[in-house]
Amino acid sequence: MALLLLIEDDLNIRSALTRALTQRGHAVASEPDGMRGLQKVLDEPPDLVVLDLGLPDLDGIQLLRMLRPVSSVPVIVATARDDDTMTVAALDAGADDYIVKPFSAEQLDARIRAVLRRTSSPSGGTGHRLEVGDLVIDLRARTAVLAGILLDLRPREFDLLAYLAARPGEVVTKRNLLVEVWQSPYGGADKTVDVHLSWLRRKLGETAAEPRLLHTVRGVGVKLMPSGTADGELASPEPEMEQADAVPNAGPDPVADPAADPAPDRE
Repeated sequence: MALLLLIEDDLNIRSALTRALTQRGHAVASEPDGMRGLQKVLDEPPDLVVLDLGLPDLDGIQLLRMLRPVSSVPVIVATARDDDTMTVAALDAGADDYIVKPFSAEQLDARIRAVLRRTSSPSGGTGHRLEVGDLVIDLRARTAVLAGILLDLRPREFDLLAYLAARPGEVVTKRNLLVEVWQSPYGGADKTVDVHLSWLRRKLGETAAEPRLLHTVRGVGVKLMPSGTADGELASPEPEMEQADAVPNAGPDPVADPAADPAPDRE
């Protein structure tokens, strides 16, 4: 059984889908507009969101762009808009699947199961919990605990750590991190990733020269692995620059700007 959130303004469709999905074993909550749906995701995180694009208060694409910086919950767009441009826009904005009305409850349920299979943790955790060695991440509560100690992470640091923890041992490129974590499909500055990795390493109690969880594969990317895992492919990282030690651990998540940020780890 999954906890689903249906964001749909049409009462008849909302009622019919709630009834059909409940009969198939899911717990279903619903909201009639985008802002209440967004608040529901933050207050009571579901396993998956079924989202209509034609909402009364804001467009579903806009809602996706508001949602992705604060939540990685899987989203299936369910809409009557049947054109390639809209499909691409929804997927680029962060949707995991796209289904066009009218559709059967059986088809929607099958897509829900498929998305949940794809987005479940390969690290041995549940859909809400990631475990990599002694690192435990709760995606619903947006908390990360390392060796029993709660980490004080900025929102972007948490998103970065959670994305890597969902792919333990997988080398992830900076380009991919910019697209998936920063939601920047057209790329950005590698320095943005470097700076946040440097901050994250400090929170994890490690350095690029002496990694425990975050390992650099020079010229390729970064991977998160359980502490003590041997890996012959890892290149010896370049030493961290001393200026990075001046970065504070508190405060809002800043924009990485070459003029304002400390020198990051060189990945």
